[in-house]
Formats: sequence, structure tokens, C-alpha cells
Amino acid sequence: MSIEWEVVIGLEIHAQLATRSKIFSGSSTAFGAEPNAQANLVDLGYPGVLPVLNREAVRMAVMFGLAAGATIARRSVFARKNYFYPDLPKGYQISQYELPIVEDGSVDIVLDDGSRKTIGITRAHLEEDAGKSLHEGLGARSGIDLNRAGTPLLEIVSEPDMRSAREAIAYMKKIHTLVRYLEICDGNMQEGSFRCDANVSVRHEGKREFGTRCEIKNLNSFRFIEKAINYEMARQIDLLEGGGSVVQETRLYDPDRNETRSMRSKEEANDYRYFPDPDLLPVSLDERWIEDVKTSLPELPDDKAARFVREHGLSEYDAGVLTASREMAAYYEDVVRRLGGEPKLAANWVMGDLSGYLNRDGLDVDRSPVDAVRLAGLLARIVDQTISGKIAKEVLEAMWTGAVDADAVIESKGLRQITDTSAIEAVIAEVMAANPRQLADYRSGKDKLFGFFVGQVMKATGGKANPAQVNELLKKLLAER
Repeated sequence: MSIEWEVVIGLEIHAQLATRSKIFSGSSTAFGAEPNAQANLVDLGYPGVLPVLNREAVRMAVMFGLAAGATIARRSVFARKNYFYPDLPKGYQISQYELPIVEDGSVDIVLDDGSRKTIGITRAHLEEDAGKSLHEGLGARSGIDLNRAGTPLLEIVSEPDMRSAREAIAYMKKIHTLVRYLEICDGNMQEGSFRCDANVSVRHEGKREFGTRCEIKNLNSFRFIEKAINYEMARQIDLLEGGGSVVQETRLYDPDRNETRSMRSKEEANDYRYFPDPDLLPVSLDERWIEDVKTSLPELPDDKAARFVREHGLSEYDAGVLTASREMAAYYEDVVRRLGGEPKLAANWVMGDLSGYLNRDGLDVDRSPVDAVRLAGLLARIVDQTISGKIAKEVLEAMWTGAVDADAVIESKGLRQITDTSAIEAVIAEVMAANPRQLADYRSGKDKLFGFFVGQVMKATGGKANPAQVNELLKKLLAER
């Protein structure tokens, strides 16, 4: 009898907070500066300098906690996490350990079958980022860039509630959406603003005890996360089925070889010799301040999706797609507002043709060449039957490359839909006369030929005839003897 295995996954997501300055100094957090141009004496750990906590970083952490339904600590403490890296000049990282600012939250994810699952959030704590070691283009040497040292991070630690790589991706995307809605993180994975470590273990199905876990560090793309988890799961199963054992360790994912490799033995909390940072006072939050933060929260993704279902009559799936980003949701609602209704038509075009062009060209919706005003103008011409849906696709393509409105394209290309009944009847008569055999076959009971006649009429009119009128008039004229 074959053994069935179950994977257990927990994620530690590092979201870089969108403050203008670092968490304990006034250095800029702007991306792309020359190496070491944005690191002052506090970031470099010089003797005699003292860290000062960034109030905005605290506010952003509390925003996340409230949005995740978590407990906000009225008193939290910063600790020193001691370890040596060349790009960690102080020899320790300021983080939070025993008393984090956020604990015990959760988010819901939607699974592939449409069902929902709640993923617990153990904690979210504030900490500073380390610098960056540089190896490329330096020959046999390595360089150290400390611009990132001291950048504020919110580390979001999940419960080990995920049972597949797909669930892990759904959870990470949900957190990504949430921090971007809150505008506390830009979510740019290429620049390292949003990345994660994945803790992966396997166990026999039905067992309650967890297996030995391995941590895969610094994953910064959804595709790589899925591949890394699936590889690590298979690696551990092969080890166990071959009579071996899994060693608790930290591993790195190599996307070129699609494999994880051992990096070092996995540290435990006591290896870091945590102790309260003597240079920083405990963070004390009063109820009024927390309530002020709560009132500043925007409409959250799940609430917005529920409203789209309720107000616009959309399916849960459509509402979920449209609210996956704050910008896409705003674009969609702007189209509906300018169109004066037709929410399903707007949803179909935003999720379909518009998103197709955006994906093809690698653009976010706020950089779309066709803004909400122009798309609403195009859809209005479908509603008033100036053009058909098929012609509208041709118009959108011209709008995308020419940055003009729909009416200008329709006029310049002569794309107005033919809605004159007598004109359509004349074309139908010509088509019937040109195809006597098919006409006779249709009238003898071969109903499937109806589609042939529709196609011939649309071809004869260059696709401009109103499809509904064509169908209605064909049914009448084909039936006449």
C-alpha cells in the first residue's frame, strides 16, 4: 500500500514599508541611488549614535494588523537579533521578538475549486532590513551596498496552514493585494519590496505531528515560489521514502536549475541571542490613536468585492478579479459611472480585452493608453448600437495604438453599424439569390444552415450589420416561400 504524503507550508513575508525615510534614521528609502549614498551614521552602526523610531512605520504596521483582524499590542518591544553578515554593520538587526506589534490575525483565500480557506497570521513585527552584498562585475571581489540597511520591514508570519504550493501562492497574492490597498508597500517584487521565505515540511496524511521543516530564503516571484515549494516537497518525500531523514536547514532556490540547495543549518531563536534593545523605549499605543488609524483605513479588498456583487450584480469570481488591485477596481468603477450603468458589460471588457492588452504589453492599468473615459465611450457605442461587439474589438485595437477616442476611430474607418431594416433585407435577398441550393436545403429542414446565411450576410456587410437584426430578419425571410 503506497504512502500518501501531505505538505505543510508556512510563509514569512517581508513587506518593505513605503515610508520616505528609514525606520530608525532620516536616510532616504528611495530605490536606485548610487551604492552607499543613502546610509548615515545610524545605519552604519557608529558608536555614540542612537536610533529614533519612525512613527509612520508604526502606523503602517497597525494599519495592516487592523485590516487582518489581528490584535494590536498596546505595548511592544524592539530587540537585538545578533548575527554576522558582511552587510549588517552593527553585528545585529533591530527587530521584535517576544512582544511584536501585531498578533493573531487571518485572511481568507479562494481555492481553485472556488471554496474559501482561512489562513492564520501568527504575528507581524517591525524590523530593519540589512544591506546588500554585490558580486557581479567586481571580479574576484565583493561589494557592500548599505543603502537598504535600516529600511523598514513588516515581517508577516503565517500559521502553517497551507497544504499546497497553489494555496501558498493564493495566500501571498492576498497579502500582496492587501498591503497595496493599504498603500503601505508598493509590492514591487523585482526591487525586493515584497519577498518571502517559505517553510516546507511533509508528513503522512492523517498525522498531526509536523515533519522536519526546511526554510527556502528570499523568494521574490510568485512563479519561483510555486516551483521552489513543489521541488522541495518532492525532494523531502524522495529522502524519506529512500530511508533517509530531512535535516532542518536553510536552503536557496536556483531558478536556472529549478532546485533548492543547502545554504546553512537552520538557526533557532536562541542562536540569535535576542535581548531588548537598550537604545529604544517600548512602543506604547493608546486607544484613541489606534481608533484614528482604524478610521483612516480604505475599503478593503473583500469588502469591495462583496459590494461589487451586491451593487453591480457581478459573480463572486468577477468581483474577485476586478478587486485584485485597487487601481483595477477604481478603473472599473470609473467606467461604470461614466457609462451610466451596464456593469456586466464593463466587467467583461475590463477583465477581457483591456486586461489582454495590458498583459501583452506588461502595463499596469494606471498606465493604460485607453483610460476609463475612452473605454466608457467605446462601450457606449455598443449600447446605443452604433457598433457591434465584434467591431468594438477592432476599434479598441486602433484606440490602443493611436490614443484617440472611439467616435474618431468609428468615423475615420467607416465602422458604423448598419441598423436600417430595408438595407439589411436587401443584403439578405442578395445572399438568398446567390445560394439557391443552400436555401432549398434549409427550407427542407436542414436548420444548421442558418449559421451559413448569418455568416454570408455579415461578410457582405463587412461585419457592420446589427447581428440581432440579421438573425431576426433572416428567420422571417428564410421561412417565406
